[in-house]
Amino acid sequence: METRAYLKGTRLSAQKAGLVADVVRGKSVHAAMDFLTFHKQKASAVIKKLLESAIANAENNDKADIDLLVIKSVIVNQGMRLKRMKPRARGRADRIIKPTCHIEIILSDQEK
Repeated sequence: METRAYLKGTRLSAQKAGLVADVVRGKSVHAAMDFLTFHKQKASAVIKKLLESAIANAENNDKADIDLLVIKSVIVNQGMRLKRMKPRARGRADRIIKPTCHIEIILSDQEK
């Protein structure tokens, strides 16, 4: 049985979120939660909150046993980029790009 949780449009670059996602992919839920709790990057806090949501979905909607859950996949895609302008000298302007990303977590039972 698979359970999903989505997070769309979070203010984080897809590259930075992908670094944390690569570490937790394939781990058990408890091991991933331990890693995400004590890791210092911003992406780990965002992915931890999304993982808690996926666990709640599995427990309440699919009646799954939490001890058997494994992170099957973590998908990080690039989202919309916010484009802003910053005034510079002599009437010029620099473009500031603020990236966003979409994150999806799929949990699965260990037993297949």
